[in-house]
Amino acid sequence: MEGHQIKDNREALNRAFIIGIVINLVYVVVEVAAGIYYNSLSLISDAGHNLSDVAALGLAMLAFRLAKRKANDKFTYGYKKSTILVSLINSVILFVAIGGILWESIHRVLNPVVVDGQAISIVAGVGIVVNAVSALLFFRNKEHDLNVKGAYLHLMADAAVSLGVVVSGLFIFFWSIYWLDLVMSLVIVVVIFYSTWNLFKESLSLTMDGVPRGISLSKISLLLLDVSGVNAVQHIHIWALSTTQNAITAQVMVDSSLDLAGQHLIRKKLKEILNREGIQHVTLEVTTEQDISEDCKV
Repeated sequence: MEGHQIKDNREALNRAFIIGIVINLVYVVVEVAAGIYYNSLSLISDAGHNLSDVAALGLAMLAFRLAKRKANDKFTYGYKKSTILVSLINSVILFVAIGGILWESIHRVLNPVVVDGQAISIVAGVGIVVNAVSALLFFRNKEHDLNVKGAYLHLMADAAVSLGVVVSGLFIFFWSIYWLDLVMSLVIVVVIFYSTWNLFKESLSLTMDGVPRGISLSKISLLLLDVSGVNAVQHIHIWALSTTQNAITAQVMVDSSLDLAGQHLIRKKLKEILNREGIQHVTLEVTTEQDISEDCKV
């Protein structure tokens, strides 16, 4: 039953990625065309952000599919790490988009133009619907996968930015405050940078095998030491296999009085604790003081 649920969840996520890519790509084409026709930098900036989201969704879907491939003789962990690499690539793509928007903003300062506020508001209003609907596709799974969370946050940020563009368009339409178009493009830059920076830091940390966010090394050590029969925990290493799976290796010293059956029970209990803490791939070396003494003699 659980396996069937996982399969259904994967299929739902796959559909979400495809639907999200298609509707956002169509909207990007519409927004770019409208931005060029009406000379709106805020629309073009928002289109650039949406295009980077399309790329992000495409890469995330690729990583999602690669992660399902089984391990082999060359890639003994499979292709799970690709999900982390994609998160890093997506953040870099967004930084490139920021650079492009800033460059165009400088050009617009030097060459100001009159824009159509009503048209901007209408096109951006459509964007609110597109981004909100796309974000809802990933709402259920956003806390279980860094790529899915990244997609959700970017789409929600896009919806908020589109709302800002609508407001600026209305100000331009009613009061002819044309410089608001430029200001809004810079606001978009700030929003993109803020949402991207955390994603970049987290994905870079995971790429370098840093301890995943939400997991405390000291807390894990205390939880393991709290188990009856465990005397010491050493050489702990915790890292992410993917955006959804974490791994740990550690040396656990137990009472010398415990036989193999007792050591097996402790190992089983430790794995249960680690699973509850979000660490699924567990490798523990269970030793006793007697084992260490004998190793030292050798």
